[in-house]
Parts: sequence; structure tokens; C-alpha cells
Amino acid sequence: MKSAHLPPFHWWRTVFFLIPCISVYTIVLGTLSILSTFVDRRGHAAHWCARAWSWLILKTTGVHVHVQGLERLQAGQTYVFISNHQSIYDIPVLFASLPFQLRIIAKESLGNFPFLGWHLRRSGHLLVDRSNPDRAGILNRWRRLVSDHLSLIIFPEGTRSADGRVGRFRGGSFLLALEAGLTIVPISISGTIHVMKKGRLMTCPGEPRLVVHEPVPAPTIENPSIADARELAARIEGIVRAGVEPIVDDGRSTMDDRRSRI
Repeated sequence: MKSAHLPPFHWWRTVFFLIPCISVYTIVLGTLSILSTFVDRRGHAAHWCARAWSWLILKTTGVHVHVQGLERLQAGQTYVFISNHQSIYDIPVLFASLPFQLRIIAKESLGNFPFLGWHLRRSGHLLVDRSNPDRAGILNRWRRLVSDHLSLIIFPEGTRSADGRVGRFRGGSFLLALEAGLTIVPISISGTIHVMKKGRLMTCPGEPRLVVHEPVPAPTIENPSIADARELAARIEGIVRAGVEPIVDDGRSTMDDRRSRI
């Protein structure tokens, strides 16, 4: 068999080193997280486990995150972090980089995964049935999180990007933010798509960038409509896109330059 047909080094590294390591991290820290919720109902200790899990994944993979703009945030504040979504590595990047008690809004089916899903259910993350979302129930749970000084992470594109570019932001989560009157923080993540691309069972070392933009106070609207939510979504999408796509374009032009020299 010719070597050209063999999987690349990082595929072997992913399958025989990274996946076993991450599985161990998930089992050990997932168990600690679940046990901690019996004495810490707010999930603060469980969040420490999630941050440790994220740090170990990034360290083992060889991912170094360049973070910009943390000085724009105030310690102890409650925020809604709105981020683009390039890779499953976005979650460990966010949890390792943002020094806040974080919870995510995720699809209900994730709660069925051993250890990871059990952690999500026990530590206060919002798991939503997308086929039949209960907006009133979600808003009430969201308000309870806010009362415990917990911040939320939302990926409003709904899925990971196939090429690194920012997709259209959906308005549903923004309507909830308007109703709750919460401050929104746009987040631009670039480079994680090169660490692990959607649909590819291979991870590579990398240096992604996370940019924290200026917080945006939610407009004061007595009875916000879906049109108000879409307007806010478009505004935040523009901020996030501006921090991502120049990096995507630069990365592509660099790759094109390299190919032209071959």
C-alpha cells in the first residue's frame, strides 16, 4: 500500500491518543461534577470541573487560545455571550477563556450522553426540545440562572459552520434576551475550524483567536416582538462577523499562496 493512501499523522493521533485521553477526562471530571451537585445545588463546583475539562482538552490537543477584550467585562456581572460556531472545540475554548460561571443552551438530546449529558442536566444548563420549545418555561429557567449570577452562552447560528464563515443568527434566543433585559456580549471565534472541522474525525494543534466585543445592553422594550429580536440579531451578527471573516479570508489567502508555490 502506498503511503499516500494512509491517513495523516493527526488522524492516528486523534483516534489512538486524543479520543482515549478526552474520554478519561470526561468520565473522571463528569463524575466529580455530578457528585458535587449533591452539595452545591447552584453548580459552581461543577463549572470548575467543566473548566478543568476544557483546559485539559486544549492542552492535550496542543491548542493555544489568543484572547482579546476581556478587560471590557466586569467581574460579577451576568451576561449573555453570543458566539459564532466553527467547531466543537468552541465550547472548551469559551469555558477555558471566560472567567464567569457559564451555562449553555443546548438541544435536549445532549442530556442523554453518559457523563457529559448527565453533567449538563445536573449543573443547570438549559436543554431545549427544539421540536417543541417551551418559551415561557425557558424564560423562567433563564431568570433563575440570572438570579444565581450565572451567564449564558448561545450559538445563534444553530449549527457549526462548514467553512468558517458566520451564518445567519436566528432571532429566538434574542427575543428571550430582550424579555429578560440582559446585556449581550458578542464573541468572535476564529481558527477552531482548523483544529477540528465539522464532519472530520481529526484534530490538529492550533492557535485560535477569541475576541470579546463591547457589551451591548438589551434595548428597553415593554413587549418585544420577533421583529425586534431579528433586528437585534442582525446587529449582533454584524459585530461578530466583522471579527471573524477577515481572519477566515486571510487564512484562505495564505493557503492559496502556499499552494501556488508548490
